Amino acid sequence: MIFTETKLTGAFIIDLEQRPDHRGFFARTFCGQEFEAHGLKPLVAQCNTSYNYKKGTLRGMHYQIPPVAETKLVRCVRGAIYDVIIDMRPESPTFLSYVGVELSADNHRALYVPEMFAHGYQALTDESEIIYQVGEFYQPGYERGLRYDDPFFNIEWPVEVTEISQKDSNWPLLRMMSVGSGYPR
Repeated sequence: MIFTETKLTGAFIIDLEQRPDHRGFFARTFCGQEFEAHGLKPLVAQCNTSYNYKKGTLRGMHYQIPPVAETKLVRCVRGAIYDVIIDMRPESPTFLSYVGVELSADNHRALYVPEMFAHGYQALTDESEIIYQVGEFYQPGYERGLRYDDPFFNIEWPVEVTEISQKDSNWPLLRMMSVGSGYPR
């Protein structure tokens, strides 16, 4: 695997180190030793998949707070998505900064999402499918979220948002969040 750190400390784009032959290629998609060597947590508590019928579908921005903060390793295995992460760690030099990256079945790329990073993505194709490994079990009482269209972040989503859940469209704006609830302000 080829690890490239993003501008957000601890968040990595992971490209496959392909071993091609006449049949196609073989590549490792996960190796605990390689993750540890890059200072990443290789723990996998659960694996999830999501499927999107329509281009423009948006899911996110979600994260869990301690004691059940979670890491994610996200990969698009059908179609393409624009994946966005926001650093929600108050002590981080990149606090409240975001990065977006295209993940697709064609580029075979993955994104490692550290603990306390809000995560969301937009489907760039119809029938996109995403698989992600999560380092902690889902705990609804510890889930937090950010609005995908919060003017504070001004995220430039590549296509018009065509589908979004009511929950995701109703997360509060950053300026309305409080520290006591696990939010930054």
